[in-house]
Amino acid sequence: MTHQTSRTSVLTGHRTLGWETRDVGQPGPHEVRVRVRRIGVCGSDVHYYTHGRIGKFVVEGPLVLGHEVSGVVDAVGEHVQRVKPGDRVALEPGVPCRRCTYCKTGAYNLCPDMTFMATPPVDGALSEYVLWPDDFVFPVPDTVSDDAAALLEPLAVGVWAARKGDVRPGHSVAVLGAGPIGCTTVMAAKAAGATTIIAVDLEDFRLDLARQVGATHTFNARSGDALAFIRELCARRDGLPLSHGGVDVAFETAGSLPTTRLTMAAPKPGGVAVLVGLPPDPEVSLDIVGAASREVTLRGVFRYANCYPAAVELVAGGSVTLDALVTHRYAFDHTPEAFEFADREKKTSMKVMIDVS
Repeated sequence: MTHQTSRTSVLTGHRTLGWETRDVGQPGPHEVRVRVRRIGVCGSDVHYYTHGRIGKFVVEGPLVLGHEVSGVVDAVGEHVQRVKPGDRVALEPGVPCRRCTYCKTGAYNLCPDMTFMATPPVDGALSEYVLWPDDFVFPVPDTVSDDAAALLEPLAVGVWAARKGDVRPGHSVAVLGAGPIGCTTVMAAKAAGATTIIAVDLEDFRLDLARQVGATHTFNARSGDALAFIRELCARRDGLPLSHGGVDVAFETAGSLPTTRLTMAAPKPGGVAVLVGLPPDPEVSLDIVGAASREVTLRGVFRYANCYPAAVELVAGGSVTLDALVTHRYAFDHTPEAFEFADREKKTSMKVMIDVS
């Protein structure tokens, strides 16, 4: 087994992506070396590219972006048995300590010592090769495309959101924000059995895609009162007075203050509000009294835990169609252009994919 040099895209300054050749090295006893094929450009990647920080995570030196990743196993460590060279795989980008109370009780997404790709100061996977622990490398069948394998990461967010919302067969849900995470939440809610799935956004382009992947109803919030639409639709569906109209579960997936407020108001009495995205300002004004008087349960989402196996099964079994989310593609050599496009064309693109292979 030999060391492997890897051409790597590196964020070196504000809106500046350069190139380096790095030595990836040999995999350790429980590591896998992966030849990267696809990297999805996430909103967090673009935010680091344009702003240099997200909350407390600040880019203070060169950083490799990219955490939605698929590839082919190139080499394995001596104790690796789950995968072998030549296997097509997806990489779960967050690796916890495996020793703390959160890890031991299954909530490893809350591990205080989490290592997460492309979150400063941890490098991501925008490189030809990457080393990663074998227990966070998942084989994918040939029925799953390279694009879909990379997009298992945002699907895992949707799966976790649906679990946190306790979505059950026959439920009604509202997904407030129809970007990539909103669409994967739509997919996961449908797979969990939701039969009324309302997607709300400001762009018809995104709403059309949301309907394509599982939304039963869509509403452009520029055209009127989204809350009234949700309450009237659900009151008719459930045979309840308008005062009790609302969804079983509402998901905030846009990361804005208006959608956060709508998420608190959209559940029916006894319903659930799930905050998947977060507004830019940590201190916001919300109608807590209204939510409390309706006994709305508020739940937060931070990444995911133990969701990749389910995500693989959903895609492999045809329950979700991740390929529909890929609207634009760039070759690895044109990574800087991909990031400029992803930042500039938020209203006309869903998922920008970088082809590293």
